[in-house]
Amino acid sequence: MLSLIVMEILKTCLLVREWKKHKELVTASIIENVVRKLMALEEGDEIRKRAEELGAAVRESIEKGGASQLELDSYIAHN
Repeated sequence: MLSLIVMEILKTCLLVREWKKHKELVTASIIENVVRKLMALEEGDEIRKRAEELGAAVRESIEKGGASQLELDSYIAHN
């Protein structure tokens, strides 16, 4: 489920293999192919850009006055 969220909603990953094969060993060649795809294709550029944007948003939300900080302060004040 988490991989679905990361892949479909956040769009910050590439599929290494299908879930039905999740117990099988991932070979070095499979990892190599995914890394090459991430580094060489336009899709990789989009993933890296989206990851940078998400990272910036998370850092902003935990700063003083950010959304996460405000929610935590509110939670503490009500408990």
